Amino acid sequence: MPANTTIKPYLRLSGLEPLVIRPETNFVNVGERTNVTGSKKFARLIRENKYEEALSVARQQVESGAQVLDVNMDDALLDGVKAMTTFLNLLQSEPDIARIPIMIDSSKFEIIEAGLKCVQGKCIVNSISMKEGIDKFIREANICKLYGASVVVMAFDENGQADTLQRRVDICERAYKILTEEVGYDPQDIIFDPNIFAVATGIEEHNNYAVDFIEATRIIKQKMPLAKISGGVSNISFSFRGNEPVREAMHAVFLYHTIKAGMDMGIVNAGQLIVYDEIEPQLRELCEDVIQNRREDATDRLIQFAETVKAKDKSEVKNEAWRSNSVEERLKHALINGITDYIDQDTEEARQKYPKPLDVIEGPLMNGMNVVGDLFGSGKMFLPQVVKSARVMKKSVAILTPYIEEEKEKLRNSGAAAATSGAAKILLATVKGDVHDIGKNIVGVVLGCNGYDIIDLGVMVPADKILETAQKEKVDIIGLSGLITPSLDEMVHVAHEMKRRNMNQPLLIGGATTSRMHTAVKIAPQYENGVVHVLDASRSVTVAGSLLSNEQKPDFLANIGKEYQKLRDDFGSKKTAKQFLPFEQAQQNRVAIDWNSYTPPTPQFTGTRIFDNYNLNELKDYIDWGPFFIAWELHGKFPAILQDEKVGKEATKLFEDANALLNKIIDEKWLTARGVIGFWPASGDGKDSIFLYDESGKVNTRLESLRQQLKKAEGQPNFSLADFVKPVAEPAKGKNEEGSDYMGAFAVTIQGIEPHIKKFIENHDDYNKIMLQVLADRLAEAFAELLHERVRKEFWGYAKEEHFSNEELIKESYSGIRPAPGYPACPDHTEKYKLFHLLGGEQATGITLTESLAMYPASSICGWYFAHPQSQYFGLGKIQKDQVVDYANRKNMPLEEVERWLRPVLEYDA
Repeated sequence: MPANTTIKPYLRLSGLEPLVIRPETNFVNVGERTNVTGSKKFARLIRENKYEEALSVARQQVESGAQVLDVNMDDALLDGVKAMTTFLNLLQSEPDIARIPIMIDSSKFEIIEAGLKCVQGKCIVNSISMKEGIDKFIREANICKLYGASVVVMAFDENGQADTLQRRVDICERAYKILTEEVGYDPQDIIFDPNIFAVATGIEEHNNYAVDFIEATRIIKQKMPLAKISGGVSNISFSFRGNEPVREAMHAVFLYHTIKAGMDMGIVNAGQLIVYDEIEPQLRELCEDVIQNRREDATDRLIQFAETVKAKDKSEVKNEAWRSNSVEERLKHALINGITDYIDQDTEEARQKYPKPLDVIEGPLMNGMNVVGDLFGSGKMFLPQVVKSARVMKKSVAILTPYIEEEKEKLRNSGAAAATSGAAKILLATVKGDVHDIGKNIVGVVLGCNGYDIIDLGVMVPADKILETAQKEKVDIIGLSGLITPSLDEMVHVAHEMKRRNMNQPLLIGGATTSRMHTAVKIAPQYENGVVHVLDASRSVTVAGSLLSNEQKPDFLANIGKEYQKLRDDFGSKKTAKQFLPFEQAQQNRVAIDWNSYTPPTPQFTGTRIFDNYNLNELKDYIDWGPFFIAWELHGKFPAILQDEKVGKEATKLFEDANALLNKIIDEKWLTARGVIGFWPASGDGKDSIFLYDESGKVNTRLESLRQQLKKAEGQPNFSLADFVKPVAEPAKGKNEEGSDYMGAFAVTIQGIEPHIKKFIENHDDYNKIMLQVLADRLAEAFAELLHERVRKEFWGYAKEEHFSNEELIKESYSGIRPAPGYPACPDHTEKYKLFHLLGGEQATGITLTESLAMYPASSICGWYFAHPQSQYFGLGKIQKDQVVDYANRKNMPLEEVERWLRPVLEYDA
């Protein structure tokens, strides 16, 4: 094995998926809402023994981008050991949550030890210290090591908490020596918290706390370079709570120095992170004085200034002082702040100043975008700001392009070779059969902001076109995107074709249904020249940089290869470790429903009803804004995110922009909403089939569902959607019986987006292009929610007295469900054919199905309606071949075809 493939000593954590903390990794985000001391909602659910509901808090944290999940059960009214055990055991059975590492957080080691017995993968213990003596510290560290956990070590010993530079260093060094030499800990598994205390408190002894922390961080990293440094950043500005502009500035200044000193992770709980260079100069200077303890009167001067600062004033006063700077500085300022107001005149001034128009792009514009890329990479800018920066860049380049082309033409006419840009080329495409591209567009913008030349082939791109274009354009990297599960197979096909064509470009994989595990197990083995799963836009820059660096690429791909091989090994072992029921036995463990005492509600009509050009103003009130912010990689619960101390300022700007565009969409009738619903008499066969009847009472359609097959705890059913429809004996042989059950279906779509997207593209306005796509998706979901409410209260009428707020609707507090083919409860997309046939096809719905059964327009939703009060959403999980064979027979489809559509849920290799 070559020397450069040795495993690097990185901090490696894992849930079901690995998290490797490399030198270039940004701060690690720890989701803190599963903490009874920090979340009133979570604490209430745990106290009320509503553990299943409490899992939704964990799920929200994961969906919002948490890389590690902090779990804390320290409450005087709780049995902490029992609570931690119960919650973590339940959490481990939820793959979408358990995929990230757990931080077991407690001040009581008995609770930590209970948690260690439950978690899978490699977790973090938070925390241990020497405050109760060396013997206890070693005992607890040995237990943590026995379970394979990394540890947070507080700078605390028998004499108390470290509050000076020397004590911080001494305690950490002493703990490090014990952990590495006596306990046998790997240095990279040790995370020190050297204590961040408030400065500018008015107490002279506190003035040097920040300096001590920064210097301690630097010394600790020098002496123990593989160890990690963490801390609670918001503590530094505690003296100024209530004055957010000052706290923002203090955090930015503090982080500027601590990150340079070597701080690896931290959570800013108070104060929006702002760009260090963009802090008002006087305030920045005052904060520097306080943080670095440069003046005896630093505290008094900052307090005096703080009294003059109001957050409201800061947002209302438009500072135009930057207009007096040089054209280079003005362009940089415009790029960083996303200001297009003066870009025409500034670009023209720069063009007149520089010898060639290309020099403006390669000089001040790229210099400004490099700053944007650095700020985004360090967590000091957020995605919406980056997209606005790209808009400024594109507008400036568009102004310069005619002059560049004119110059090229002159060179050609004179016989000279035209200059070409040396930027690396990255090709992006949504694969064949898939129409979703919001995530791909965002990745393209972010990579473009970092100096890469992006070739975006759009959606539904066949493999041949992707690879022929890549070869023709001599691209350096190929990136594939997809949302629906059939796209996973198409990505495997593309990788296989790349190998067949002897291509050598690295392949990036991204999209909602993709995963590191699938990439490792299915795609990477098809292509040997680098396959990398990219979680989101913020990671794409680091990955691309590593792949395009001759120095970094070999080690980077070697490490990825080792990680993926480990995932493949884990995947193989986990398949045999899970316990499954034989399919017939699983069918017998169906949901227990007392059908004799249930009277199925009768819909207002049977057949279909079309809602054309539905009032968008009505839909507006049903929008769930949470996924809107997630699409922009701003994580937090709405509306609390608008006041979030880290992202609140940018989230508020984004929300205001969204509503302004939404009002324009509605007022100017840019988009139209079309929906279809339908109801039919229905009955189940007592197994997994549902029969729908026509007006004459004869079987019209047979729907097939799948059943959970993993072995459950006693008393827990193996769910199937067919359980929620009243069964009758031999339903296919007779007519529909009086008093039988009913079932519904729906499809909604938002139409008319294309000309407006085209206009934004022509105006080089990625920001509003992406905004429009995300809003169209939100309107489609709102339409589905509104129609479902009308179904429950009016058209089916089984919950006429229902009264829920929009927040309660988002939480799905209502009775009945609307699962969609292709989603966790019914992952087979081919049942969409039946659904669309029942609803009247493309003519009635306005929706076209691609060959991979994606829906076009992309902002479309379809699904089934179930009314029974015990109906609920569930994830199918993995299923075995005996069920798949039975399912193929019921559908009268070849087994190989069924396996292709169900591949993500198959327990075996098809």
